[in-house]
Amino acid sequence: MCGIFGIISAASWPKGDLVELTRYAQQRGRDSSGLLFLRDDTYHVHRADFPISRLLTESRPYGTPVVMGHSRLITNGLGDNQPVLREDICVLHNGIVVNHEAIWEEIGEQRHLQIDTEVIPAIAARHLRQGGTVGGIAAAVLGLCKGVVACALTLPRLGKLCLFSNNGSLYVGSKGDAVYFASESYPLTQVGCLDIEQVREEGRVIDIPVSDGAYIVSDKEGRGTNLIPDLILSSSEEKLLVDTKPDVRRCTRCVLPETMPFIRFDEQGVCNYCTNYRLRNAPKPKQELFDLVAPYRRAVGADCVVPFSGGRDSCYALHLIVNELEMKPITYTYDWGMVTDLGRRNISRMCAELGVENIIVAADIAKKRDNIRKNLTAWLKAPDLGMINILMAGDKHFFRHVETVKKQTGISLNLWGVNSLETTHFKTGFLNVPPDFEEDKVYSSGTMKQLRYQYLRFKAMIRSPGYFNSSLGDTLLGEYYRSFHAKTDYFHVFDYWTWEEPLVDQCLAMYDWEKAPDTATTWRIGDGTAAFYNYVYHTVAGFTEHDTFRSNQIREGQMTRQEAMVLIEDENRPRYANVKWYLDAVGLDFAETIGIVNAIPRLYRDARQ
Repeated sequence: MCGIFGIISAASWPKGDLVELTRYAQQRGRDSSGLLFLRDDTYHVHRADFPISRLLTESRPYGTPVVMGHSRLITNGLGDNQPVLREDICVLHNGIVVNHEAIWEEIGEQRHLQIDTEVIPAIAARHLRQGGTVGGIAAAVLGLCKGVVACALTLPRLGKLCLFSNNGSLYVGSKGDAVYFASESYPLTQVGCLDIEQVREEGRVIDIPVSDGAYIVSDKEGRGTNLIPDLILSSSEEKLLVDTKPDVRRCTRCVLPETMPFIRFDEQGVCNYCTNYRLRNAPKPKQELFDLVAPYRRAVGADCVVPFSGGRDSCYALHLIVNELEMKPITYTYDWGMVTDLGRRNISRMCAELGVENIIVAADIAKKRDNIRKNLTAWLKAPDLGMINILMAGDKHFFRHVETVKKQTGISLNLWGVNSLETTHFKTGFLNVPPDFEEDKVYSSGTMKQLRYQYLRFKAMIRSPGYFNSSLGDTLLGEYYRSFHAKTDYFHVFDYWTWEEPLVDQCLAMYDWEKAPDTATTWRIGDGTAAFYNYVYHTVAGFTEHDTFRSNQIREGQMTRQEAMVLIEDENRPRYANVKWYLDAVGLDFAETIGIVNAIPRLYRDARQ
């Protein structure tokens, strides 16, 4: 996934326009970059493993009749970068082709690169060899590819540029005699383009100067670190993970154990979380939501923003918003470096199938992962279950950039797919923050709760000074936007639609939604952090967020206690590959880290010992 852009013009154009286009493309990802430009009647390809802003400064393709580029968010490997060259065809691609391996078998061509994008020029070349027209390339590519394909495909020998997209994440505009294109409409408006149109499946063919010469290719390296470390699995490492069998007293109604913070049991063995529970999955009449969104509907163009992680709940919510609520959304994804490729592939699947534009705001992933490393290192020196949340602090900027996307699109309405059954009181409970039903009146306001939470977290941080590192400002800013910044024009889809897991899974199966190979659950499988923190919680406290989720489903009447016990036994098993990926990504040694976790005193007795 990346931001692509370009300028095609026989006349000179302002240098600042290209700088502006690259700046907005870099908002979508900065992990690698590429340029295609015409200089001295020859097309040049420059690729780099560093941000497009730096590559632009080094390549200086200003004033050329053709210049195109991309700024890329890491997906499906970093070893092969764009633009991708094959059979004199040059491709810039935003999205992920999720079925590229099957396509290679179908078309009978040999792949040369790891990157999924290579299959696009292979299809185009095959189409032309079989007598197809340039205008038919878009249909040929989109007829085979699943997943988002927003593409600029260049044919220098024919003097043609093909622009096409199956989800609308591509726009074209004009400025004088020049043609501009970009992954979003906003940067085109910022440089003064007129007649801006969204490019869809029918595509658009633009004339460019013909060149029969070979591309001049330059690949530049400068990052020094691999953002996608090789996932080398080891059976000896896997054996370090302990699959404990907690010998604990559990609630007789739900499955919460006695190690749950602030838990108490009555004479019948029922916990206070059950006795104080109020139904959450009790939707209001759908007509109320139809009435609420009516003023925001537009006859032309998108009319709502949908925060979109690619997880099961946001995917199901998107399905409902398009097919039931009949809105025209733009999805927004914040990638902070812990969205796995599985999650990104599901984003690509859903947006392509529903024809929905996806706007990505990507963090500096190397920096974010370094922040996690610093905080996890501090945590390992003084393990505290109440401080696990700081490892996920970097994703709170999700709430900040909703406002960015609203501003850039001019859309105020945002519709969220938050599942109310995912409440996990224990994550703050281990920091000595009681659940809502245990609160004294002095802590009844949201502001006071947050201030108390931050105070307790600060006290815990003092015990390991390593927490006071360069990530602190990033953490606090994210917390502000999550907890204090005023939210406007937003509604929750599951306030009006019942959330039932079988229906959700059945719906997502229609989209070939991808599941994880190492667990039966569909919850948080696209989150790179979940396997690690759940391993910590289960090893030390004897339960995870799966226990709290299944307990809420029991209280809602969606499953029996016996069914929940079977599920959590499977869901709480260590997920070695995901834990390994996480620790490799943040740069910590697996054996050393797991050894420290395993040595933390248990809050329960292990039935296996």
